[in-house]
Amino acid sequence: MATAVSYSKTGTKQDKTVSLEKAIFGVEANQELVGQAYRTYLANGRVAGPKTLKRGEVAGGGKKPWRQKGTGRARVGSIRVPNWKGGGVVFGPTGAENHTITMPTRMKRLAIRHALSLQAQSGQIAVIEDFTSTDGKVKPTVELLTKLKLTGAVVLVVAEKNELLERATRNIQGLQLVSAKYLNVYTVMNADHLVLTSAALTVVNDWLGEK
Repeated sequence: MATAVSYSKTGTKQDKTVSLEKAIFGVEANQELVGQAYRTYLANGRVAGPKTLKRGEVAGGGKKPWRQKGTGRARVGSIRVPNWKGGGVVFGPTGAENHTITMPTRMKRLAIRHALSLQAQSGQIAVIEDFTSTDGKVKPTVELLTKLKLTGAVVLVVAEKNELLERATRNIQGLQLVSAKYLNVYTVMNADHLVLTSAALTVVNDWLGEK
């Protein structure tokens, strides 16, 4: 059974570990499925920015460069033809491309289970009793992370985000605050440390657990 290191809400390491649900944190991971979900997340966040001008959109070229016959040169109707410098682009990006990739909800949830299992196997998951903020100040959060000795990309998972929690974590480099039900493969796999509150762990178990 997968286990995680347990901390009190003040950051004190506790003697006993927390048992993690085998169906969520202890499955044999399918690397291909996790990779597919990772690429899907990136594709769905992609914006179709590049755009080229077609022949009819390029400025100029309204007049025929020279007469059709008798010059000894190839016939041409516009200086904006695609094979001329400064001409339109054939089959270029239009800025309206749809990069969205669809993935069934069941596959997405299964991929999250596999990603969480990989992190659990690597010992990168910890459970903290609670994380709260009464004034939204950053200093207590920094002190907590220092006490936990967490560096790199840290994902703090709470049952539900609120304004005070967001303010208390907003300006800390490497720290990301995530609501339990908004976990995704991209966030999980990019984390050096995944810290869940006890309440968040309950939400994850209810959300991803076997029905």
